[in-house]
Amino acid sequence: MTDPLNYIIYKDGEAHNITITQVNKNQGSANLSPTGVFKLSEGQVDMGDIIFDDKMQQWEYTGLGDLNHLEADEIASFIKINYNAQLKAPNVK
Repeated sequence: MTDPLNYIIYKDGEAHNITITQVNKNQGSANLSPTGVFKLSEGQVDMGDIIFDDKMQQWEYTGLGDLNHLEADEIASFIKINYNAQLKAPNVK
């Protein structure tokens, strides 16, 4: 999941367009390796990170009250589905 994803979450009856950006680290020449960290933002506003364990099962949210636990869980589930789908998809060029 190298390209940012957009997710719409509804809070207090309003739609919020959340951009999810995977954080990668360089592994040599041009190889990127996932870190399990996904940055969340709404427009220019940083909403914290969702950080997964090595198996993409457990997660924690580092935001300061921008999302409650259920909202963060909804976004974490969306990330897991999309991340796993990308791993299973054949490389198409």
